[in-house]
Amino acid sequence: MSELSNRQIIFGIVFQVVTVELLFKACFAKDVPVNFVFGDSLVDVGNNNYIASLSKANYAPNGIDFGGPTGRYTNGRTIIDILGQELGSPGFTPPYLAPSTRGPVVLQGVNYASGGGGILNHTGNIFGGRINFDAQLDNFENTRQDIISSIGAPTALELFQSALFSVTMGSNDFINNYLTPVVSAEEQKLVPPEVFVASMIGRFRLQLTRLYSLGARKIVVVNVGPIGCIPYERDLNPTVGDSCVSRPNQLAQLFNTELRSLVKELSTSLKGSFFLYADIYRIVDDILQNYGSYGFDTGTFACCYVAGNFGGLIPCGPPSKVCPDRSKYVFWDPYHPSDAANVIIAKRLLDGDSNDITPMNIRQLVNV
Repeated sequence: MSELSNRQIIFGIVFQVVTVELLFKACFAKDVPVNFVFGDSLVDVGNNNYIASLSKANYAPNGIDFGGPTGRYTNGRTIIDILGQELGSPGFTPPYLAPSTRGPVVLQGVNYASGGGGILNHTGNIFGGRINFDAQLDNFENTRQDIISSIGAPTALELFQSALFSVTMGSNDFINNYLTPVVSAEEQKLVPPEVFVASMIGRFRLQLTRLYSLGARKIVVVNVGPIGCIPYERDLNPTVGDSCVSRPNQLAQLFNTELRSLVKELSTSLKGSFFLYADIYRIVDDILQNYGSYGFDTGTFACCYVAGNFGGLIPCGPPSKVCPDRSKYVFWDPYHPSDAANVIIAKRLLDGDSNDITPMNIRQLVNV
């Protein structure tokens, strides 16, 4: 082998090492945390683009205010995108399944979220393909091993302990599982709400404990929002008029009460952990009740709509009509908030008081 070839190989190795080291140092900047994101369509940034699923958002008019569709289920950014920007991240946390999310890129964080995904593994089976929380944890374990191989176990452990982990799960376990119209009332009677919620909490306990065992220490757990207020549930239950549908909200509140206790339990039992309980239900409920004071024209109707009194009967897609000013709508489509609503939610999680997120907010957690 020629001397030139040897020098090229050595230069390539040195360049790779320096690149990884520089990226790693950038990731450890105190005000720019590494982000590892788990969740459903509320925070999916494109993983479902790469799987065979009926739950997809990689087509117009999704992303209309984001330069076009990317797989985000909104007109613009997700809550996680906005949190990252507010914390000074140089770019958006990429989807795990994207071919480019490899090598040094993963040192800056990875998004594992999947539209239709849930805590329970049979949740979302109506969509076919989706990545539930157990599978997302499997994917993180792959990333974890890649990072350890890249920078060594001690440094990787330090990265994980300082990184921000967020889990936004649970809505689909109700909307696309327990409350699915194809599930008869008789079948639901066989599994009372308390039993179903207990199964969710039991599974979630194991999953969050596994995440801790893989090195996560700063973990934000997001509760289930007022799902009875989304346009889809309103149109599915036309007899409630302009009101939110009570049963889905009652189920969400039942789960949230148990989740708050679980988060407190894990914070106490898992040494060195910082579990935050993010009360999305309270934040979104406040926005919906006071939408005018937040600058919205409506808190009930979907901006991207095809049919239904509230635009909630058909998912957002090419046949849909789109409102001219997305900033005036809380809901982008039958299920998901608009970019404008996500900004409010993200900023309250970042800097809110203990009514919004406890025992501290995300900015305080980053600086721990």
